[in-house]
Amino acid sequence: MNLTRRHAITLSGSALAGASLGLGHREELCAQTLPARQTAQEWPSTLVERPQRSGFPAALPLNPDGSAPEHDESEAGPITMPLMWRTPDRATPVIDYDYRNMAIRVDTRGLARLGGTLRFSDLEPLPRAQGTYLLQCGAPNPRGIVKWAGVRFSDFADMLGLDPGVHYARFIASDGFYVDENMGTLRHPQVMLAWMMNDGPIPPDHGAPLRLIVPFRYGNRSIKAIQEMIFSTPGLPLLDLPG
Repeated sequence: MNLTRRHAITLSGSALAGASLGLGHREELCAQTLPARQTAQEWPSTLVERPQRSGFPAALPLNPDGSAPEHDESEAGPITMPLMWRTPDRATPVIDYDYRNMAIRVDTRGLARLGGTLRFSDLEPLPRAQGTYLLQCGAPNPRGIVKWAGVRFSDFADMLGLDPGVHYARFIASDGFYVDENMGTLRHPQVMLAWMMNDGPIPPDHGAPLRLIVPFRYGNRSIKAIQEMIFSTPGLPLLDLPG
């Protein structure tokens, strides 16, 4: 089979992504990352005016410094439905929800002192952190004011002994959803790894056993049910070209 230059580049890029993230064959990678495309008959052949979402994205109330306003614990309550799982039926994935049994893959790519499988016993010695914040999705309706408790991500990162050259981390959830976040954001004092919600263990529907909490971002950045963390850097510094 003859490949065009464009197809060759696409194949090599997909293969590299699969190798770096451990996602397997190119077909599996595409199935996870490429959205279904509309047919040529449905898709306009030129740029046209398109309807925009009303009220989206909703305003995210923040302090002047960009941090999330802290609420009194008495304001804490439930998160409104619907849930945003990426499973075919939107159902909560079936895993071990007990935070005491957590076994989370931590791939530091040789860029930290520690790597392997994170257990709750690793988090127990770290200083406890808690905060009560509005969990707001991009849609107009707020989702709820919630009290979270766990450990600051910065303390967790220091425990791993991450190299200063690490720029970002990828978090992968039990439903296959993932987010990438830069280390500057993750080291903000409000960002935490939480296993408690409103003074009880996080319920399965809301992200047990461990959830990332980034209160000054929309709710989908506070990824639920973390199963894997991958720490990485965009690449080595570029060398000066000769001449």
